[in-house]
Amino acid sequence: MGNFMEMAIAKAINAGLRKAMADDPKVLIFGQDVAQLGGVFRVTEGIHAEFGDTRIFNSPIAESGIVGTAIGLAMRGYRPVAEIQFEGFIFPAFDQITTQLAKMQNRSEGHHPMPVVIRVPYGGGIGAIEHHSESPEAYFAHTPGLRVVTPSNSNDAYWMIQQAIASTDPVLFFEPKRRYWQKGQVDLDGPPQDLHSARVLREGTDVTIATYGPMVHTSLQAAEVAASEGISIEVIDLRSISPIDFPTIIESVKETGRLITVSEAPNSFSVASEISARITEECFYHLQAPVIRVGGFDIPYPAAKLEEIFLPDADRILEAVDRSRAY
Repeated sequence: MGNFMEMAIAKAINAGLRKAMADDPKVLIFGQDVAQLGGVFRVTEGIHAEFGDTRIFNSPIAESGIVGTAIGLAMRGYRPVAEIQFEGFIFPAFDQITTQLAKMQNRSEGHHPMPVVIRVPYGGGIGAIEHHSESPEAYFAHTPGLRVVTPSNSNDAYWMIQQAIASTDPVLFFEPKRRYWQKGQVDLDGPPQDLHSARVLREGTDVTIATYGPMVHTSLQAAEVAASEGISIEVIDLRSISPIDFPTIIESVKETGRLITVSEAPNSFSVASEISARITEECFYHLQAPVIRVGGFDIPYPAAKLEEIFLPDADRILEAVDRSRAY
């Protein structure tokens, strides 16, 4: 029997951060407004009161400086956890992440491990203004040397943040901000599964859906509707998008013969594109229909009043299911 507690995803990340900080005095947290305020989403609320100024502190509004500081701290033996307040403002730090953080370990032949976690609230659905609702994960998944993960539920949020902090490789930890207050059971005793393994959340026989982050909940909703119509959908939560657990997807597709990818990001040149290509290569003779991608449209993220049209919903997923089964 596990030691279970119900938590929202934001609170589970908070609890995971506290546990990592208590276990290792080298774990530091910093970013814009993360200390006394607890961050704009209050994910780090209360940590400053417990651990003080030397373990969690605010940074200037300078994302390149935040990541550069994290790199320097890692070189001195610390395990920094840096927060980028919104995903749309990670790009001023893009140079530091892709040309320094991702390459330092390889460049130094392993002499400088980079146990850096960059927390990134991402995705839409919160009615925000421009640059506050984007899905830039593919940029970083494309960069060798970086690990990219995203939890979709409270239990994963609690354990995956600790696993990311324990990694000697840099980890981009994408947090689905519109799911922050979605509650779920957390098994405080674990043990967790591997950080980069996918999980089959719902078994099915007719169609496989591979999804991650904020779209996991939506995909499960679509599967529930489909079940009422006699269609059995298997839903896989990728959890990690670099590396991707392809064996789990392949095993499922060999059984169902169909695959639909679901994400908020635009489809072109995306994580969904990579999955589509790999599954077509690996499962060509098992596929009964082409892989179908359901994602955001290939446009800049729209104004808040239009975002519900942009974001995939259960109806768009079910329409893709119908197209796949029509072959």
